[in-house]
Amino acid sequence: MIKKITLLIILLISSLSFAQLGPVGHLTIFSEDGDKFTLILNGEVINDIPQTNLRVEDLNQPYYNAKIKFADQTLQDVSKNNLMLTDVDGVFSDVTYKIKRDKNNKTKMKLNYYSSIPVQPNFIPASNVHVIHYGQPTPPPVNVGISQTTTTTTTQTNGVNVGVNVGGVSMGVSINDNLGGGTVSQTTTTTTTHSSSGHHQDPEPVRGCTGKYSMSLSNFNAAMATIKKQSFEETQLKTAKQVVAANCLSVDQIMQIANTFNFEDNKLEFAKFAYDYCIEPRNYFKLNGIFSFSSNVDALSDYVQSRE
Repeated sequence: MIKKITLLIILLISSLSFAQLGPVGHLTIFSEDGDKFTLILNGEVINDIPQTNLRVEDLNQPYYNAKIKFADQTLQDVSKNNLMLTDVDGVFSDVTYKIKRDKNNKTKMKLNYYSSIPVQPNFIPASNVHVIHYGQPTPPPVNVGISQTTTTTTTQTNGVNVGVNVGGVSMGVSINDNLGGGTVSQTTTTTTTHSSSGHHQDPEPVRGCTGKYSMSLSNFNAAMATIKKQSFEETQLKTAKQVVAANCLSVDQIMQIANTFNFEDNKLEFAKFAYDYCIEPRNYFKLNGIFSFSSNVDALSDYVQSRE
């Protein structure tokens, strides 16, 4: 009997350990005009608090039915069936969609594909992106109040002791086999924490990446390869913006990406976009060297001054 129970416990632990394995994709949705929204995937509400820039990681389905509801109730909901998280070969990707207003109807909203890159391990999103790991509850940011623990214990000696932790509940199992009869006793510990508030208010996004770390060399090289692989410069620019919007970069990294563009208008647009994600904005003057026309140097300088 001891062997059977021990085997069941081992199988339980193994199933919990491997349940989350498998290919996954990531989804980022941002509002071009800063409209706060709630995302619903396959009927499940993803974020309780409306966001303007939301990233959902570890999605294990190639397609999702998505619905966007806005905090501003004058804006129309947006629905998109079969929102794709894989490429044409069925490989999971890190996909970004953009919410924008209809040009002819300011209350009508659109959800458009923006860009995608290969899934990168150890990817660090920018500080202004609200990240949710799909399938995992969001831990409360601040717990204030009373933490109460109730423990009930039954003890048997001369047996086998096995500990299992499942979903925050710690279970100790003690097995005693006297004369082949077999007795099982269990210890369960449950902890309940009371929060001082019913809802968590996220802090306002902090502009910029000053003082933070830039992308690692391996992640940056992978991003550069993805940008250069795009067939059209417009697509390269969109992909570059997606990379920057989810990372912090050094001035030199921003210069390398900007120099992949042939048209100075694209270089200028990218340099302006990347300013908020630079870890050393005081050195941003170095980007003046990427331009051939002084008008673009002046345009970037004026933009930087307006952001300080």
